[in-house]
Amino acid sequence: LATRLFDMARSGATDTLAGYLDAGVPADLRNQSGDSLLMLAAYHGHASTVSALLDRGADVDLANDKGQTPLAGAVFKGFDDVVAALVKAGADPFAGTPSADDAASMFGRADYREHWQ
Repeated sequence: LATRLFDMARSGATDTLAGYLDAGVPADLRNQSGDSLLMLAAYHGHASTVSALLDRGADVDLANDKGQTPLAGAVFKGFDDVVAALVKAGADPFAGTPSADDAASMFGRADYREHWQ
């Protein structure tokens, strides 16, 4: 079941995943690499899944085993709508290694940095 849940986050199966969360699956469930459902949804560009997870209590700044946060992953991949949803939810752009701010700087995304500076 856990493998299917992580696949739902990766693929953006928002409604199905939300049903499992509403039935009691922890919003901060993590895989063997420490990637949370939120990290996977953010990294794969699924803003609606990100929002559903946040609405159900997912930790917006929960880093994986490499110290990466969902916001840094979304910045790295350039998913504007996901970045906006995470920032709106209070994601810390300076958390993690590299941080979302570091990633925005590396990739010349001053537009992202304007959201938090």
